[in-house]
Amino acid sequence: MTKLSKLRICVITGLSGSGKSTAIRALEDEGFFCLDNLPLALLQVFIELVEKSSEKIRNVAIVIDIRARDFLKGHGAIFQELRDAGHKVEIYFLDSSDSVLIRRFSETRRRHPALIGGSVQDGIKVERELLSDLQRIATQVIDTSELNTHQLKELIVGMVCGESVPRLFNLHLQSFGFRYGVPIDSDLVMDVRFLPNPYFVPELKAFSGLDQGVREFVLAQPDTSEFLDRFLWFVDFLIPRYQREGKSYLTISVGCTGGRHRSVVIIEVLREFLASKQVQLKVTHRDMEKG
Repeated sequence: MTKLSKLRICVITGLSGSGKSTAIRALEDEGFFCLDNLPLALLQVFIELVEKSSEKIRNVAIVIDIRARDFLKGHGAIFQELRDAGHKVEIYFLDSSDSVLIRRFSETRRRHPALIGGSVQDGIKVERELLSDLQRIATQVIDTSELNTHQLKELIVGMVCGESVPRLFNLHLQSFGFRYGVPIDSDLVMDVRFLPNPYFVPELKAFSGLDQGVREFVLAQPDTSEFLDRFLWFVDFLIPRYQREGKSYLTISVGCTGGRHRSVVIIEVLREFLASKQVQLKVTHRDMEKG
């Protein structure tokens, strides 16, 4: 490959439906020369054409994903060759939870590009397997599950352009049942089995903590009110201190006996409390459907 002038090349990739088009449009608004759905085999040719352009382009953003049939063929060698030529190559991998991706595909009524036939869920599974190596070598992995379009634009511009856009702190909130084990990825674990259990209320037993009746029962308990005052204050106290120490990701796990009622309610209250904060939220109810 001919020695070229240095370019900054931002590769936007990741799961279908995770927001790649939104991300590249945000970079285009910031003056990046952008191209969507570029076959990886043409990347070097494209870079050479950019270098020969009279526009003196220095910042390039491209979306490369499984829509290009040769997506995974030799990506490591191609990226390394560009770096060896003096270019700065950054890979931004956009991810999202399966449930959110399925909802987004349902809203647009598009088929999943990973499979000609089969369900969206099947397509997501295949795509995750195909992209696992690229996710591993990514410069940044961005979970867009809880981000709206505006928040994703702000986040990607802040990461790529280094502007005075607040860097969102990643928070994973998850409920679980102690009978199924404590989640191994937990940073903080809170046990709420001391709260009265809706499981023993016949009219509430069959429902989950997402049900209004279960929520009202749990929140009506005197101990719940005092606990939440202390717990929410504690979380609010910790987050900026973790950020100050350079931590970018925190997993808070709240458990009850089966992970279906009390822990789900508390996690949902915590989600609502943190919604207005400068954080990127991901919420998982791990064991809610097991009870």
